Amino acid sequence: MRLTLKVLEGLKSIWLWAIIAGVAILLFASGADVPSGWNYLEKGVIEVTGPVQKVMAETSRAVKRLWEGYFFFVGLREENQRLRAQVEELSEVNNRYKEMLGAYERLTHLLQFRRKLPGLVVASRVIGRDPTGWFKSIIIDKGRSSGIEVNMPVTHAFGVVGRVVAVSPNYSKVLLIIDQNSSVDCLIQATRERGMFKGFSTGLCRLDYVTKSSEAKPGDIVITSGLGGVFPKGLPLGEILSVRKSPGSLFKDIDARPLVDFSKLEEVLVVMGEDISKEE
Repeated sequence: MRLTLKVLEGLKSIWLWAIIAGVAILLFASGADVPSGWNYLEKGVIEVTGPVQKVMAETSRAVKRLWEGYFFFVGLREENQRLRAQVEELSEVNNRYKEMLGAYERLTHLLQFRRKLPGLVVASRVIGRDPTGWFKSIIIDKGRSSGIEVNMPVTHAFGVVGRVVAVSPNYSKVLLIIDQNSSVDCLIQATRERGMFKGFSTGLCRLDYVTKSSEAKPGDIVITSGLGGVFPKGLPLGEILSVRKSPGSLFKDIDARPLVDFSKLEEVLVVMGEDISKEE
């Protein structure tokens, strides 16, 4: 019953406003041909209906703006998604070009270094590290089928990498010069003094058997001596970091860093010159 009364009251209000609006329209229509001002009745009607018309007009404009804004934001979202997809695509293309440029620069350096090496050379990619963790070594994608044998030297554009210690038909294991089991007969380039370049840690090597009278100093470059039957003469090994005198010893304590950054090693050259004999 209460609901019915509320409905009736609502209908009464609607009819009341409809009647007032109808009267206003009739009044304006009847006086449309007379360019005079409003009479008292017209003023009363406009004062009553004016706020309603104002609210309706503002509501209409607000709905229109909201509708236009909705379509604007829908279009903006679609445009944003399209631009984001283009950015992702361009970023992927840019990354591919960077990778190609990096590979081109590395291979260019290898090619330039290859011209300085004697005999035949095989380029190989680094495909892995020693899984056991006991040795500092790498696995390359060339093996016996490519002519690679044990004890062949492995180099990089910046210097010596190591030597081949194991071979399968399609892969080889290379012992790095930073491994503690590695030792290379060497020369200090500036003084021509001999020593033994030995692995010590990831970024550090030792230069052993350099006499106390040596004039070696930090910054001197160490190269292969060509002795030992593995590495050709003149390949860069490392740079001297520090030189110390050891009390009671016939030799100096010399630390050196390898010239090759083994953490970024991707391609190497295996030297297959006929003048490279097997290690004794």
